[in-house]
Amino acid sequence: MTTPTQDTQTPSDSNGTTQVHNLPLVIHAQYVRDISFENPNSPNSLRPGQDTPKIDVTINLEARAIEDDKIKNLYEVVLKLGARADRKEYPVFIAELHYAVTVSMPDVPADQHHPLLLVEVPKIAFPFARKILADLTQDGGYPPLLVGPIDFYGMYMSKFAKKPANAATN
Repeated sequence: MTTPTQDTQTPSDSNGTTQVHNLPLVIHAQYVRDISFENPNSPNSLRPGQDTPKIDVTINLEARAIEDDKIKNLYEVVLKLGARADRKEYPVFIAELHYAVTVSMPDVPADQHHPLLLVEVPKIAFPFARKILADLTQDGGYPPLLVGPIDFYGMYMSKFAKKPANAATN
């Protein structure tokens, strides 16, 4: 599959892969790995005139290496989006999506893979996952859930940034 980004891309080759310009990534596939929608209190939760539900959205990332004899540095990155809407103590809906991308980085040193996998690949995948989650909630009978932009770089830095060696601890 090809993936539109702000940067230009070269056409897909005979294997269906796409090289993203300005990023040393080759995208091999994008796909829904797992999807779930629960509507536990329908049809009552769909009645008009009720309070707006409280919605909690969770975002997680997972990356793993894939062994392949032909493709060097092949990985699967999974963007996990979850949404739970509650009205008072009752669940309105529960939606979960695991959206995956397989990529390779044949010319990137191993010490640079981690930030590419957990920042740049999710940036490419997010618009597709956002659309699927919006459609899923709409197909469940609710307004589409439009998840706002995500700062994957900020998420990465808050989790993996090195603390200064001379920082005082309390």
